[in-house]
Amino acid sequence: MGKIRIYQLAKELDLKSTELVDMLKELGIEAKSHMSTLEDETANLVKEMLAGGEGKAPEKEEEQEEKAQSIEVAPPVNVKSIGEALGTNPNKIIKQLIEQGVMINLTQNLTGDALAEVEQILGIKVEVKTEEKKKTEAKPKKEEKQKKKKDLVTRPPVVTIMGHVDHGKTQLLDVIREANVVASEAGGITQHIGAYQVEANGKKISFLDTPGHEAFTAMRARGAHVTDIAVLVIAADDGIMPQTVEAINHAKDAGIPIIVAINKIDKENANPERVKQQLTEYNLVPEEWGGETVCVEISALQKINIDELLEMILLVAEVEDIKADPKEKASGVIIEAQLDKGRGPVATVLIKDGTLRIGDAIMAGSAHGRVRAMINDKGERLKKAGPSTPVEVLGLSDVPVAGDMLESVKTEKEGKKIAEERREEKREKELTSDRPANLEQFFARMQDEEVKELKIIIKGDVQGSVEALKDSLNQIKSEDVNLNIIHTGAGAINENDVILASASKAIIIGFNVRPDSRAKRVADQEGVDIRTYRIIYQVIDDVKKALEGLLEPEIREKVLGRAEVRDTFRVPKAGTVAGLYVTDGKITRNSKVRVLRDGVVVHEGSIGSLKRFQDDVREVDSNYECGLNIEGFQDVKVGDIIEAFVLEEVKRKLSD
Repeated sequence: MGKIRIYQLAKELDLKSTELVDMLKELGIEAKSHMSTLEDETANLVKEMLAGGEGKAPEKEEEQEEKAQSIEVAPPVNVKSIGEALGTNPNKIIKQLIEQGVMINLTQNLTGDALAEVEQILGIKVEVKTEEKKKTEAKPKKEEKQKKKKDLVTRPPVVTIMGHVDHGKTQLLDVIREANVVASEAGGITQHIGAYQVEANGKKISFLDTPGHEAFTAMRARGAHVTDIAVLVIAADDGIMPQTVEAINHAKDAGIPIIVAINKIDKENANPERVKQQLTEYNLVPEEWGGETVCVEISALQKINIDELLEMILLVAEVEDIKADPKEKASGVIIEAQLDKGRGPVATVLIKDGTLRIGDAIMAGSAHGRVRAMINDKGERLKKAGPSTPVEVLGLSDVPVAGDMLESVKTEKEGKKIAEERREEKREKELTSDRPANLEQFFARMQDEEVKELKIIIKGDVQGSVEALKDSLNQIKSEDVNLNIIHTGAGAINENDVILASASKAIIIGFNVRPDSRAKRVADQEGVDIRTYRIIYQVIDDVKKALEGLLEPEIREKVLGRAEVRDTFRVPKAGTVAGLYVTDGKITRNSKVRVLRDGVVVHEGSIGSLKRFQDDVREVDSNYECGLNIEGFQDVKVGDIIEAFVLEEVKRKLSD
């Protein structure tokens, strides 16, 4: 007797997989997920039981279309602005969308398919207001919002491979790519363009060849939602590691399906079952254990089950129903870009919708131009590139930024005009940008219904203190606001943490750790709020007050500068003197200092003496050397970082 997967049966019945799962449960038929299987006999029985209602659905849709209310909304279009236009509480709309299985937050920009889905659920038509000066902007036409299903075709899924270092990500990418190169025409020149396309079972899959979750999240931080599926590589002999957890949190926050590739099963000490057990701790329950997470046991080295992995990617893509309209004007995302001496600005573009052709006028960010040439990952020159195709594009006036959207326009003149307008808009946005929340502003934004969730990233000196802090914060209850800890880890606050916070609009809490200089710089640029503490109850107190809107003025520290310990000396009476090179800012005689070792605070205290050669000095600027003695601390070591800071009284305001 044959079997059929629930998602396949749902397709036959023209239902959503989730709807069918719920119906089956009501009928007393066991259905754990859309990947579960039913016997053919049971499936036929379900078809017969549901047959009576088949003719009514289209009629209901027609009735809804007739009653559809048309509203006009000024950009940005989101649930909040739609609620205001309808005179309805936006939270009620959010609830309605969640009931239909659509997870959209209050301030998420709605365009294209996402807007169409919201319109369909709410039974409305949304018209976007336009300003006089922006008439030239390439905006979706009315017909775009009323796309007929026949215009949409299935496009290849875009896959990013993520995981812990040394777990075999690069090797897996190489194996998949090599298999495709062998199958390609003889003499084809293979080149690295940051993305490539392979064929499996007669269907194409596009892979992003990025350095893991860092690039994935950096692009998300710029608003580019490129990836459809994340493949999480975990070594069977090693299990889940810190970077694996980061990758899980990044993929979950992006809201994309995760396929787990359990690699290195050929090793003697491989234990795939242990990996599956560990996955359940992060709410990733393997399919064979009754969950929805697809797990494939592979060996990239021995090339075991690689075809099965590709098959599972295609299966998940089919369930996700990934579609695009190849007849549209082309739009895509810049994966990477550089200035080539011989060819000028070269951009690697992943086409998301429409078809890009040679000679098309294009723009990307503040760059514009005309497509002079397109080259794929095999080194072949293309005349056109459809949805999910990665290509190198030549012909832009300038080097765009990774994450910028590339769009085709009617004329090069129009592209230039829009690019200039975008430059102006960018300058305006920098002055009034929608930064991630900080604790002072959080309650005020919550009152305006801009946020209903406080996202937090926790970094600590050891895993034990991180877990203790996480448990303590999870005990804070609020009726109005959900506290969501999206990532935790031990070690210094790094650039990846800041990028994730920026993409997720989260606050970073550091316990006995500090941000490194690069993380601090990126946090300042992105407006990410980093809070550092040494006492757990102070963290809990601040978060509670933020949720209650009672955060009072307090003493805030201001970092003056950083210096690296290049040498140490023993001086009679004074003790240990550190020979420093000031790398950033300045060190002043009256400032406080903390000693950082591998990003962890080992001491905090006052300066005993500050000297340049034999002279006492008040301050030492960056790029100069000096000698420094810390009161009551003799354990300074070469390689330590000395951070100088002062405490200032800052009045906090609840207004933005």
